[in-house]
Amino acid sequence: MNKYQTGTLKSSISRRIVTCLMAAGLLIALSPAVNAEENSLTWSGCGITKKAFMAEMAAAFEKKTGIKVKLKGGGATRGIREVANGSSAIGGSCRNILVQDADTERAHTAERRLNLDPVAWDPLVIIVHRSNPVNNITIDQIRQIYTGKITNWKQLGGNSAVIELYVRKGKISGVGRTLRELVFANYEQVFTPRAHLVKSSGPLEKAVEGDVVNSIGITGNSSAKKRNVKVLTLNGKAPTIQNLTTGDYPLFRPLYLVTHQRNTSPNALKFKEFILSEEGRAVMRQAGTVPYGDGIGFWMKYLAIVRKAQDYGLN
Repeated sequence: MNKYQTGTLKSSISRRIVTCLMAAGLLIALSPAVNAEENSLTWSGCGITKKAFMAEMAAAFEKKTGIKVKLKGGGATRGIREVANGSSAIGGSCRNILVQDADTERAHTAERRLNLDPVAWDPLVIIVHRSNPVNNITIDQIRQIYTGKITNWKQLGGNSAVIELYVRKGKISGVGRTLRELVFANYEQVFTPRAHLVKSSGPLEKAVEGDVVNSIGITGNSSAKKRNVKVLTLNGKAPTIQNLTTGDYPLFRPLYLVTHQRNTSPNALKFKEFILSEEGRAVMRQAGTVPYGDGIGFWMKYLAIVRKAQDYGLN
């Protein structure tokens, strides 16, 4: 073999090594958060889902399998995108993936190659400080508060005090996007600049629960029930299972488990099987959350609400 052939062979071998290393790196990226620890995996995402049932679900799963689930919050967008980029094995979301091209239904570049399995149902609720005398609010009044047309509790039959509105930062958080979809029929709706912006639902709930007695915000019912806040009736209806079933309560949405389509992590697959099992649904019920399987009929009600928003002019 001459020097030229030897050099060519070495170059070919080098290229193959690089290719193999790149492929290995790709596999690692597509097997999200398969941590160095074989008996653990990472969940990130929707703070409402985390507070609603994930702590209980993770504890039950670890007890059954010995696999520890490390919980991170940060919101639905974080959960979706960290699973997509491989930094979390599983995620939680209270919104679906964003569509970049409506004609082809092509997903946003940061949210592709994902599975979103509905696992639970959760109403959006309007929360105020426990001392607030107001008990009911309407959809139209919510629109006016969020657009700055109603600014004082006296306009709602309460005390004469400025309304302190707390909202999620950005337009694509789970609660923020659902609110824009179902209440405003406009994904680009801008809220009043007077609103206090927070990074996730946890800080929003804490603000309303704390010393801000004239505060108001919107969050998930499963999470709100674990806070010392007052939940207002909406259009005269409480967020009960009965009112969800009949469609009388106007704001609710599914909660999703997020996994990667190419995720081969055995731990992640075991967790998905567990959360979708009857044992997993029992954990949700115990935590006060409605499992998806218990309310499949809610889909028709939910789609009817979405269609109503579309008829209203959803952009």
